[in-house]
Amino acid sequence: MFCPKCATQNLDGASFCRSCGSNISLVPQALSGQLVQPPPPTEVDGTCRTRRGRELTLEHSFKNFFMGVAFVIISIVLSRTIGQVWWFWMLIPAFSLMATGIAQFIRLQEHAKRASLAPPPMSRSFVETPRPAEGLRAPVSSVTEGTTRHLGVEAPTRHLDHERQ
Repeated sequence: MFCPKCATQNLDGASFCRSCGSNISLVPQALSGQLVQPPPPTEVDGTCRTRRGRELTLEHSFKNFFMGVAFVIISIVLSRTIGQVWWFWMLIPAFSLMATGIAQFIRLQEHAKRASLAPPPMSRSFVETPRPAEGLRAPVSSVTEGTTRHLGVEAPTRHLDHERQ
């Protein structure tokens, strides 16, 4: 298998090129046509969206939270006036709406933080275009070859007692 970046021949099944260190684990999948497609991004235009595709705003999160609070208040009032058990079931949508509002608020805060930390998008003029290869280069020695040779050799030691005499 050859590295698509530097054209060095590597062992079959290798994950990284032994010359340049680039990731070559997907090369066999690409050659066989079984390349796994990444899932489409959820934020195409940079806005935060709900699962149904609507734009998520701070108003939606506050609306959901306060509707949950309203359900809690109504269930408390019903428990005091009627006294039957069915008021208890009003707490399910109450806590669900409050949790949804809090989750949407947290998502909006995380989205704003990510947007402030993200680097500005690069223009197309700065992207380097790949140059066509004139031919295959000669294989270079491995990056890891020669890094462990010194482990088998005993290091020279100095004896300070013999130098004083």
